[in-house]
Amino acid sequence: MPQQFNPVKLFPGSGTVDLAAKIAKAYGRELGDVVISRFSDGEFQPSFNESVRGCDAFLIQSTNQPYDNLMELLLLTDAAKRASAHYITVVVPYFGMARQDRKDKPRVAIGAKLIANLITAAGANRIMTMDLHAAQIQGFFDIPVDHLDASVIFVPYIKSLKLPNLTIASPDMGGSYRARTFAKFFNAEVVICDKRRKRANEIESMSIIGDVKDRDIVLIDDICDTAGTLAKAADLIMQNGASSVRAVCTHPVLSGKAYDTVENSVLTELIVTDTIPLKQDSSKIRVLSTAELFAKAIANVNEHGSISDLFRVD
Repeated sequence: MPQQFNPVKLFPGSGTVDLAAKIAKAYGRELGDVVISRFSDGEFQPSFNESVRGCDAFLIQSTNQPYDNLMELLLLTDAAKRASAHYITVVVPYFGMARQDRKDKPRVAIGAKLIANLITAAGANRIMTMDLHAAQIQGFFDIPVDHLDASVIFVPYIKSLKLPNLTIASPDMGGSYRARTFAKFFNAEVVICDKRRKRANEIESMSIIGDVKDRDIVLIDDICDTAGTLAKAADLIMQNGASSVRAVCTHPVLSGKAYDTVENSVLTELIVTDTIPLKQDSSKIRVLSTAELFAKAIANVNEHGSISDLFRVD
């Protein structure tokens, strides 16, 4: 007899509706019906307007600011569990608080571990996410984690640019492994920008390790928050004789004056994905969609296929 699979239903959180709609379209079905009831004091209650009994429910929501996005995801997960969903997968394109993955100074919380505990306690059977700030966050979960890699989206685009002297760069020491991994797709050299911070989101000094003269530089990072690091790194790279500089960042957090910083920088373009919706348009920001990749991953989870097959880059 042919293998039978449970019916799949995709439900969006209110903070990720556009991406969820693209994922559903790529998957070949409509989004499920979710309603968010709101009280006058700001309290809210998500609910499903259709049965989820016995189905594989995929709840799609990034946990970027505000924290309502996280709380909404937790409440949706709890509602699906109490409504007898067969299997609950939370699809979190951007996993917020991932920068709080360790105790880097006394008397601080490990926020990423706390969020992992909350998602599991809410009733999730599985989590699917993309480009965690620290890959070891997967170990914070006691449920399966599908950690998708955005390089399969970025690499074809970078190849299409046909840059004559491509060199990959990391904007800081912490991202050097990510840059080296990316460089392997192009057999390219790697340079590193060594930065020293005064405090969070404020850089004291920066220097370059490696040669950038007459090179077309592509900076690689997972999160673009204030864009200060990228802009400073790009300035320094161009001052050292580079032909051009671009940046690739999976998650466009883009807080504060980030849009102005990008617009006024020497960056040719900032290439991001749609894990977080942009707050405004920018002539220098190019958005590549993750919808096809997430749709394929959802299909493979439902059909018990391989997720690692999705990491192949042509």
